[in-house]
Amino acid sequence: MKNDKLIPGLILVLIGAAFLLNNFGVVHFHWINILHLWPLFLVMAGINLVFAHNTTVWATILKITVLVGGFAFILFGDFGNRFNFWPHYRYTYNNNNDSDNNDDSDDESDSTSNPGTKWGGKANFSEPYKAGIKYARLNISGGGTTYRLNDVTGELFEADTRGSRNKYDLTEHQDDSTSVLNFHMHNHNGFNWGSEKNDVNIRLNPSPVWDVDVETGATDLNFDLSKFKVKSLKLHGGAASFNVKMGQPQSMTDVDISTGVSSVEISIPQNAACSIQTDSGLSSNNFDGFNKSSDNNFETPGYSAAKNKMHIHISGGLSDFKVRRY
Repeated sequence: MKNDKLIPGLILVLIGAAFLLNNFGVVHFHWINILHLWPLFLVMAGINLVFAHNTTVWATILKITVLVGGFAFILFGDFGNRFNFWPHYRYTYNNNNDSDNNDDSDDESDSTSNPGTKWGGKANFSEPYKAGIKYARLNISGGGTTYRLNDVTGELFEADTRGSRNKYDLTEHQDDSTSVLNFHMHNHNGFNWGSEKNDVNIRLNPSPVWDVDVETGATDLNFDLSKFKVKSLKLHGGAASFNVKMGQPQSMTDVDISTGVSSVEISIPQNAACSIQTDSGLSSNNFDGFNKSSDNNFETPGYSAAKNKMHIHISGGLSDFKVRRY
């Protein structure tokens, strides 16, 4: 084989071997590394260009070492959940089609017409708890934000926000016997390069049975739901980091997760009966303590006989999915 065909051929072999090992569960990849280790592709390409016409043995060894080492570093390195494309800069892109974003002149009128709307800085949102509320649904939308939920409140809902560029609003209405809360963040259109972070800290009342629906873009989400009664949880995001701790399931608790290039970790109680259905494309799956029941389906021991169950459906592209038992 000519030396000029060695590197392209090796790249194809490495990519094919990586997919095969992942499909057979031999190894688990951290696909999310592509987001913050992308400069390594430039390093690998640069080394091969510099030594493109050097056919000596040491140059060939150098090119192969950099190529194999770079792929291994990207696929297997565990560096936490970071989504910075450049040091100290945060990338945010908004593609919302709501009228708020299509016409910035609506911002001031919205802020005055809706008393639940607040713009920039630090703000607090709350919705009082009314005796007799048994069911509640929380809808969250807005990307480029860090969402935290790990505490209870005597109110139905509370949220503390921080960030100077975004507008938040909270609305509530009744849907039969369910109290529906809509917490929405309106971004400015386009790109935002900067070190500023948008943070939202949420607290919920533990009395109602909750349905939680989160629609985000580039988001870092950390929810501890172990103190709450959760009937359903939906997490839909793009380049996101989802870390969720669930409590004991209701008669049937549904968890639906759909992502793009993301890192997802779901923690469930050790004694909870749980099933997992995956439709995760090229993603890495790690489900410790689960038995494979059929193609793309996994269950905890004794799942079929359990009274209360949890069902997790996972779908995504190049993502890293983990479900662990605590």
